[in-house]
Amino acid sequence: MTQTTPPGEAGHTGSTAAPAGADALIRLEHVNKHFGEFHALKDIDLAIPRGQVAIVLGPSGSGKSTLCRTINRLETIDDDGGRILIHGEPLPAEGRELARLRAEVGMVFQSFNLFAHKSILENVTLGPIRVKGKPKAEAERHAMELLERVGVAHQATKMPAQLSGGQQQRVAIARALAMEPQALLFDEPTSALDPEMVQEVLDVMVGLAKEGMTMVVVTHEMGFARKAGDRVIFMADGEVLEDTDPESFFTNPRHERAQDFLGKILVH
Repeated sequence: MTQTTPPGEAGHTGSTAAPAGADALIRLEHVNKHFGEFHALKDIDLAIPRGQVAIVLGPSGSGKSTLCRTINRLETIDDDGGRILIHGEPLPAEGRELARLRAEVGMVFQSFNLFAHKSILENVTLGPIRVKGKPKAEAERHAMELLERVGVAHQATKMPAQLSGGQQQRVAIARALAMEPQALLFDEPTSALDPEMVQEVLDVMVGLAKEGMTMVVVTHEMGFARKAGDRVIFMADGEVLEDTDPESFFTNPRHERAQDFLGKILVH
């Protein structure tokens, strides 16, 4: 694994990141993941400090989404001594503690995953009411504030199918924020969108980055990575090959696989 200067010296603020073990909100230690014979994650060691925006890049099949999904236990990891810690505590296996963790570490998927039979407002209030026990009026008031923040408050009474893909993804971000998470995971949040809808979602994410939200973002949006990221984690074949600040990665990638990746993705 290529290690350079502490990640975060370039990015949206240049000041929120810390050296790789300090104040780690999310920590992965010797994490492996197999799908049958396929070794999807290979001895991953990472620490994400509070307030950092970590961008995960790499070719298809590199393990990016699997990495993201293991952090809130949508995928389990191999039982070989590796572990994932949130706030220094190991991931709970199941039950209420796992539900609490997923409230603290929210996730935004590429396919929105909104409840089709519930209104936009109901989608955003469901978690706070059922998981956190918030009174309905309080949950709805907070939900409307969040929908206003992401620019879709006027759509609150509509059903998801009545919204564009970009609007649905902004609702999904509001839904994750409604749980008042400590961190947000984004798994290719714009890959299912039509090109003209991508920027409206990225604008919301840039705003979150500027506010200091801890974020792990799997994406192919290179402009966003350079603008909003504190750190780039480049993966290939289940391994972390580079871990550095965005400027260093985009101007002087050290690993041949990273050079090849950028050569293909930045050529237009």
